[in-house]
Amino acid sequence: MSKRLKDIGVVSLLTIASRVLGLARDSFTLAVFGTTWLTDAFYTAYNLPNLFRRLLAEGSLTAAFIPTLHDELHVRNRAGAFALLSNVASWLFVVTGVLVLFAMAVFSQSRAFGGYEAKYYVAADLTVLLFPYLLLVSLAAAFSATLNVLDHFTEPALSPIWLNLAMIASLGGAGLHFAHGPMGEIHWLCAGVLVGGFFQMAVPGAVLISLGWRPRVDLSLSPRVREIGALMAPGLFGTAIYQINILVSRLLAFRLHDSGVTGMFNMNRLMEFPIGVFAIAISTVVYPLIARHATERNWDAMGADFRKGLRLILVLNIPAGVGLALLSHPIVRLLYAHGKTTDADANSMAALLGYFAVGMPFFSAVNLVVRAFYAVKDTRTPVKVATFDFFVNVGLSLALMGSLGVRGLVIASTLAIIVQTALLVAALSRRIPTMNLSLLLPSLWRIAAGTGLMAGVVILGLRFGEHLSMPRHGVDLAEVVLLIPLAVAAYATVLWLLRIEGREDLAQVLGKLRKKRA
Repeated sequence: MSKRLKDIGVVSLLTIASRVLGLARDSFTLAVFGTTWLTDAFYTAYNLPNLFRRLLAEGSLTAAFIPTLHDELHVRNRAGAFALLSNVASWLFVVTGVLVLFAMAVFSQSRAFGGYEAKYYVAADLTVLLFPYLLLVSLAAAFSATLNVLDHFTEPALSPIWLNLAMIASLGGAGLHFAHGPMGEIHWLCAGVLVGGFFQMAVPGAVLISLGWRPRVDLSLSPRVREIGALMAPGLFGTAIYQINILVSRLLAFRLHDSGVTGMFNMNRLMEFPIGVFAIAISTVVYPLIARHATERNWDAMGADFRKGLRLILVLNIPAGVGLALLSHPIVRLLYAHGKTTDADANSMAALLGYFAVGMPFFSAVNLVVRAFYAVKDTRTPVKVATFDFFVNVGLSLALMGSLGVRGLVIASTLAIIVQTALLVAALSRRIPTMNLSLLLPSLWRIAAGTGLMAGVVILGLRFGEHLSMPRHGVDLAEVVLLIPLAVAAYATVLWLLRIEGREDLAQVLGKLRKKRA
C-alpha cells in the first residue's frame, strides 16, 4: 500500500499543478471576456466535444479497456498489450474521426434555422472549430489508460497541463496582441484548445513508443476488441445518460441566463479541484489494482484495497467539501473578480459553489464505486442506476429552475448524485459481499469529528474577518491564506489523535522519505 500511496502522491502533485493552471486559465478567460453571452457560447461549444470524450474515451472505453488490457498483459505480456492498443486506437481513430466530421457538417448549417438569438449561432460556429479536439483527446485517453496499466502514472497526469498551458499561451500571447475584438480573441482561445489536445495525445504516445510500442493500423475485429465492444455497450448507454444529464443542465442554464453556463462551468471546475487532486488521483491508482485482483478472482484483496481507496477519498474530500462551502465567497472573489468580472458576478457564482460543494464527497466516491463494477465487468448495474438518476435530475431541475433559476439546477444535480451514490453502494454490497462498506463506519465518525472542529475554526475565522478594517480583497486574501492551513492542521490533528485507519501506511511512507533524505 505504501507504493500505491507514493503513486497517488505523484499523481496528486501533478494534478494540483494542472488544477492550479486550470483555475488560472479560467480566471484569465473571465477577466478578458467577463460573464457575458459570448463566454457562455464558448463554454457551451467547449462542453460538446468534452461530452463525447467522456462518453467514448474516458468513460465506457477506458472502463472496458483497462480490465481487458490487464487480461491480455497477463496472458501475452507486453507484446499482446501493445497489439491490443494498436487495434483499439485504430478503431477509436475511425469512430471519432467520423463523428467529428459529422458534427462539423451539422453545426456549420446552424444559420439555416432562423429566429434564434445571436449567442446560439456563435455557439454553433465555435463548436465547428472545437470538435476536432475530440479525436485528439480520445486517442490521448487510450494512451494514458495503457500507461496506467503499465504502472506509469506521471505522463497521464501531465496531460491536462499541456491543455491549460496551450490555452493560456494562445489567449494571453497571441489572442490579446493579434486579435481584432472579443470574437477574434475567442477564436485564438479555440486554437489553444486544439494545440493543447495535440500535446495531450503526442506526449503519452511518445512514452509508449519509448517503452516498445510500434503503432500500426489494425482494424480487425479481434476477440479482445469484441469483448471490449460487448463491455462498452451497456457502459456507453450509462455514460451517455450521465453526460446527457450534464448537457441538459447546461442547456437549461444557457436558456435561463446569459451567464448561466459560465457560472455553472467555472464553479463545477472549482468544485472539481479537490476531486481531481485527491479522488481522481486515488481512483487512477486503485482501479488498475482492483481490476488485477478481479482478474485473479482474489475478492478479499479486492475488497480491502477498494475500502482503503474509498477511505482515503472520504478522508480528503469530506472536509474539503465543507471548507469549500464555508469559504466559497472569499475564494471566488479572489480567483475571478478581476478585469471584466465584478464582485457582484463573483458573489453570484459563489452561491452556486456552496451548493456544488455539498455534493462533493458523493461526486468523489461515485467514481471509484462505478469502477469497482467495471473491474468485475458488470456494466449493467451502473447503467440502471444512471437511468434512474437521469429522471431524478431532470425532474428536480424542471421543478426547481422556475423559482430558483440556475441555483435550482445545481441543487438538482447535487441531490441526484447523492441518490446515485446511495443506490450504487447498496448494489455493490449485494454484488460483491467482500466490498461491504460497513467496515468504514469507524473511519466515518473520526472524519466527522475532525470536520466538525475544522468547520468551527473556519467559522470563527470568518467572523473575526468581518471586523477587520481592510479592503475587501485584503480580507479575502487573509481569510483564504490563513484559515485553510489552520483548518487543515486542526482536522489532521483530530484524525491523528483518533488513530484513523490507514495512519500506519502514511507513517511508513513518511519514514521512508526521511531515510532517503538522511
